[in-house]
Amino acid sequence: MFLYRCHAQHHERLSVPALFLCLGMTVTSMRTAAAQELDPRAYTAAPIGVNFLVIAGGRSTGGVVVDPSLQIDDVEATIDSVGIGLGRTVDLFGRTALILAVVPYAWGDVSGSVGEESRRVTRSGLADPRVKLSVNLIGGRALTPREFAGAARPTIVGVSLAVAPPLGQYTGAKLINLGANRWAFKPEIGVSHALGRWTIEGYSGVVLFTTNREFYTGASVREQASVVALQAHVSYTLRRQLWAAFDATWYSGGTTTVNGTEKADLQRNSRVGATLSFPVGRRQSIKFSGSTGATTRIGADFHTFGAAWQLTWFD
Repeated sequence: MFLYRCHAQHHERLSVPALFLCLGMTVTSMRTAAAQELDPRAYTAAPIGVNFLVIAGGRSTGGVVVDPSLQIDDVEATIDSVGIGLGRTVDLFGRTALILAVVPYAWGDVSGSVGEESRRVTRSGLADPRVKLSVNLIGGRALTPREFAGAARPTIVGVSLAVAPPLGQYTGAKLINLGANRWAFKPEIGVSHALGRWTIEGYSGVVLFTTNREFYTGASVREQASVVALQAHVSYTLRRQLWAAFDATWYSGGTTTVNGTEKADLQRNSRVGATLSFPVGRRQSIKFSGSTGATTRIGADFHTFGAAWQLTWFD
């Protein structure tokens, strides 16, 4: 997401989404991270031909990285992460589309109990990268920056697909990993409607997982059911290029099966958070975000804080 000033008859606010609001959750190997995302203004209007570079950092504390199918209790973790991402808006069959990619690096400390034995481990390395393509289908006609500056801001309906390939650090001999050793996909539909300074948004998606055939001990097969995820955001533009948002998400599903045995680890959780974005000069912005578990059955009892710097430019 960025805010940028157009030099036209009216100074208009441009917004492009990114995947860095909850970077600490992103590096939890997307077991349920995509379901836990809080990403305001992900489907707002933008012109084509905009590029951006993002450098982001985050910290998550609590029960962050534990796989619910593992018998680990009393988890306490601190995960720090940094990531670099690139994005570009393009014309896709006459509609505005956005291509995003992020590569995260994480390091952390995790403690917990396995049976009657207490353990503590540290990890550092690359987590699974993320790639996302989104297209605004309704209200998202592809416009140049000059055309966009004078255009109305209609209600937008968009779709997206996020993909996490299994390229992060992983070994089946370890209980805790930064990568997931499987593919994950998240198709999503989103609606964004502006009411003066207010923007109201709702997204609905599902996270799909392939099979991990080198699960713990390296000889187990782990499968996971899909996770249904809903997001809602209400944001307010304080002035040009300065806005704040309240964010909420609810997700359910994700029951795992290991070697044919189904685990009692159905997730049905909710999270709430807030985001503040403000400009730094004409082509840069800084964003701060935070979130915490609101209701937790399994897997969402942690706090996340993040910050991201973004540079934008036109061709």
